[in-house]
Formats: sequence, structure tokens, C-alpha cells
Amino acid sequence: MSCPTYSIDERAAMEMGANDLVEPAFMVENISESKLRELRMEQNFPLAVLGGIVAGIIGAVLWGIITVATNFQIGYMAIAIGAGVGFTIRFLGKGVDQSFGYAGGAIALLSCVLGNFLSILGFVANQEELNYIETLIYFDYSYTFILMQETFEIIDLLFYGIAAYEGYKFSFRQLTKEEVI
Repeated sequence: MSCPTYSIDERAAMEMGANDLVEPAFMVENISESKLRELRMEQNFPLAVLGGIVAGIIGAVLWGIITVATNFQIGYMAIAIGAGVGFTIRFLGKGVDQSFGYAGGAIALLSCVLGNFLSILGFVANQEELNYIETLIYFDYSYTFILMQETFEIIDLLFYGIAAYEGYKFSFRQLTKEEVI
């Protein structure tokens, strides 16, 4: 069946086709050398890393707050951190080089570990009836690895892996068909 009054809006079809995301930037083999040079000129790795670190710290702090408030470690926070770090790096860095993905994955992973550590500090602060700043100051950091080992669960590896993967994958610029040509 077809509608007798249907007609294609050519302008809208062209706009939709030009804006379709075709591939992430880390798949650069289909991009012409001149276009790749042009895309690399738009990259900003230092800003991307700085933004990723800020996003990771914010995510880690939120992880700590939510874990202490609920008295339950929510592994999905790792997924949120990975996505947050990756998308921040993508937005600020406009990266097409592998270094953006590596930075995103590493920052996401370290942010998850920091989130777990901040959760521990929150529980210590509550136990000792100290505020969080006092706990940061007076905490004996030689116990960090022991406490991290004691609170570690095997499922953490899954969520850390997902966060690192998202941090890597989402850190690359998404290219449209127009940009690939």
C-alpha cells in the first residue's frame, strides 16, 4: 500500500542524510588524509583530559555520597562515571586519535577506584563521628590498600571494565557522512 498524497521533502532528506552519524572517529581508515589533518587540527587533548578529570572527580564524589547515604554500593555508578568521562572528553576534545580513548578509559577506571575510596572515607567519617574534611586530613593513608582489598568484590571488576570501556568508546568524536568525505 502507498499513500497517493505522499511526497518526499528533498531538502529534509538531504539534511537528515548529511547529519547521520556513520562511525566513531577512532575508525579513521575511511577518512581522507586531508580531512583527517583537518579534524586533527580541531582536537584539544589537554582540555579533553582536564575536563575528563573534572567529570571523573565529580562522578567519584557522587559515588561516595550515594554509597554512604544509601549504605549500599551501587555498581551502576561506574557505568555513569564511564559515560560521563567519555562524553566530556568527546565534547571538549573533539578527538580522532587513539590517545583520547586511552585517556577516557584510564580516567574512568581511576575515577571508579576513587569513588570506592571516598565511600570508605565516608563510612569512616560516620563511624568516628568526624566531618569529611577532618577524615581526609586525619586518615592514615597507609591503610588505603588494605581497606580497598577488604571492600573489594569480584563484581567490581565487571563494573570497572564497563566504565573503562565506556570511557574509551565515548571519548571519540562521532563523524557524520559529510565529515568522512
